[in-house]
Amino acid sequence: MGITLIDEGEGWLEARMKITQNHLRSGANALHAASMIALADSVCGFAAGQVLPDGAKGYTTIELKSNFVGTANEGALIGRAEAEHLGRTTQVWKSTVTHEETGRTCALFRCTQMILY
Repeated sequence: MGITLIDEGEGWLEARMKITQNHLRSGANALHAASMIALADSVCGFAAGQVLPDGAKGYTTIELKSNFVGTANEGALIGRAEAEHLGRTTQVWKSTVTHEETGRTCALFRCTQMILY
């Protein structure tokens, strides 16, 4: 997918994905929804892995929801994840995907991570 970490802190993480032809819908000059979901879910997962409770061995996404509010066909996307709930058995994360060059929001994302022990 070409996702690279930009920066991270306690309860948040940002990554960048350069848009290539592989990220566009077939026969259209717009992003495939799955490309934006991949970025959004990845930043949430990377961030979740950084704040696991003591004794946890990992995590897995058990629910996700996306709202697509824009698109792009060149440049790069920035995904930013922020923690909304950091429990012992579940974590809830939100992510915003924006077009790096214009700052326009392309997707709003929320997911629940199950903590694995």
